[in-house]
Amino acid sequence: MRNAYNMSFLDEAQSDVPLLSEKHSGIPDFLLKKAREAKADIFETRTKPRVARNRLPVIPPGVSPQVFFNALDELRKQIGEDNVEINDKPLKDGWYMEHPNTHDLMAAVDEEELVPSALTYPSSTEEVQQIVLWANKHSIPIFPISMGRNLGYGGSAPRVRGSVVIDLGRQMNKILNISPEDYTCLVEPGVSFFALYEAVKAKGYDHLWVDVPDVGGGSVIGNTVDRGVGYTPYGDHWACHSGLEVVLPTGEVIRTGMGALPGNNTWQTFPYGFGPYSDGIFSQSNFGIVTKMGMTLMPNPGGYESFMYTFPKEDDLAELIEIIRPLRIGNILENVAQLRHVTQTIAVLGKPRTSIYTGNGILPNDVVHKAAADTHIGDHTWAYYGMSYGPPHIRQYKLSIIDAEFKRVAGARRIDPSTLPPDEYFWARDRIAAGVPDIEELRWVNWMPNGAHIAFSPVSPIRGADATRLFELAKRRHDQFGIDLFPAFCVGLREMHLIVEIVFDRANPERRKAAMDCLRHMIDDAAACGYGEYRTHLVLMDQVAGTYNWNDGALMKFNEKLKDALDPNGILAPGRCGIWPKKYRNRGWEMTKDSGENSQGDGVA
Repeated sequence: MRNAYNMSFLDEAQSDVPLLSEKHSGIPDFLLKKAREAKADIFETRTKPRVARNRLPVIPPGVSPQVFFNALDELRKQIGEDNVEINDKPLKDGWYMEHPNTHDLMAAVDEEELVPSALTYPSSTEEVQQIVLWANKHSIPIFPISMGRNLGYGGSAPRVRGSVVIDLGRQMNKILNISPEDYTCLVEPGVSFFALYEAVKAKGYDHLWVDVPDVGGGSVIGNTVDRGVGYTPYGDHWACHSGLEVVLPTGEVIRTGMGALPGNNTWQTFPYGFGPYSDGIFSQSNFGIVTKMGMTLMPNPGGYESFMYTFPKEDDLAELIEIIRPLRIGNILENVAQLRHVTQTIAVLGKPRTSIYTGNGILPNDVVHKAAADTHIGDHTWAYYGMSYGPPHIRQYKLSIIDAEFKRVAGARRIDPSTLPPDEYFWARDRIAAGVPDIEELRWVNWMPNGAHIAFSPVSPIRGADATRLFELAKRRHDQFGIDLFPAFCVGLREMHLIVEIVFDRANPERRKAAMDCLRHMIDDAAACGYGEYRTHLVLMDQVAGTYNWNDGALMKFNEKLKDALDPNGILAPGRCGIWPKKYRNRGWEMTKDSGENSQGDGVA
């Protein structure tokens, strides 16, 4: 570790990265060296000091301090003294592999705004039930997290300040089953993609692949119920799940699909069961706490080959998307098609912005292209990362079609992987698309000191005109707020996500505000054109939910009816995904453009 660190976080900087063999949230041995280097780079640019807490004690809304502390004593007797703790210590940000459960380490508002009052650590579904019943008894809001690594979307932070966080992953982190015959698994909330991958390998199941997201340390359950994605043909994680165990807001436990049949033997192989399909109401919601989930695993395809093309002009975008659409729908392009802008090529090198430009304003084009020319990839504007699967003759057939189509674009280049060094970003994409977890994607957060990120992620048709409209919309707002633009188009089978990551200095209130203002404007701009967000940060959920307002907000009215029926006391994750219980409604809890950094309303009814 380097030694030029701010003394207030010296202990964090100098601690070693925990291993997966030591801690459920740790790193696999094969990534330890890379994790140590990533951590060193992060702390090298950190200037944000650890400061004393100014807003203590943190108490849930509608509960007096004395009632709250007495209730915590009662809970300690039920689930154990060590499994309940008050959140009153200095907030340690840590980093991805040593993340806090006390707040959002990439805070988009003041770090003391969205914090829990206390934390609990259940060890079983039964103890989760006990916590839920306790919360109902005392009218205390609770906020479950799987592992708390939903970074860029709120991390471990609850939407209502003073909620009690239920950290499911610390003790509920078992892989309950891996079936080599059915290609399925059953996991608890604290199982990371790292852990699942390592378990499959340890059992010698080379015929099984795990689909992994960009960074592999997150919870399989947490990522899936938030409808996160990966990069093999099994990349739609929610579509690949089968069967949930859920604690409802009133304390009952249900199992969905075939899990409702006693003695069933198909819970992880047939997701539907009989009757209404209820799983969907437990994704991106606050209708229940998922304590177990089944997941399908991908069969080893018998070979794979990564490929990469670059394209020279920004104006190539529309033509490229028109080429990609039929190839993706026809499954010639087999995994999530990813078309990334050159600015991401530069940022993912992991160096701070000041290493190439120290001027004011957004990064000039000539600086961007000079930096790109110095990379192993060479100068370009768009880069396509893909993977072909199957035996060599199958791959060659598909790759020849792809090559002919992409080379219709003037100046297209296919990159020869044999010319790229082992640490080139291409190889991280190669591993992820082959189901091998990585942490390389963290590197672009170093673009700014105290780097944090938050995303704009609208869904659109796979059409060149839509891609151009969204790109220009994002560019206009980034120029307005002085933010460097990092766009990537991720193409599913019949839809496309534009993912724009805004990287900002979380210790700088002005840059936090610029990031948030830029995002809020883009959300409204996109909605006016018919594009909606697929996922968003905690502080933007009210606004995004408000854009889905067809027929006088009929969908939200339906969600509120479900909330009131399932959670009559309004204790489970109030406000998550813009769904507020009755006692919070019409009391100013919604965060809008005019809220600033204030997340709190006028008490509860």
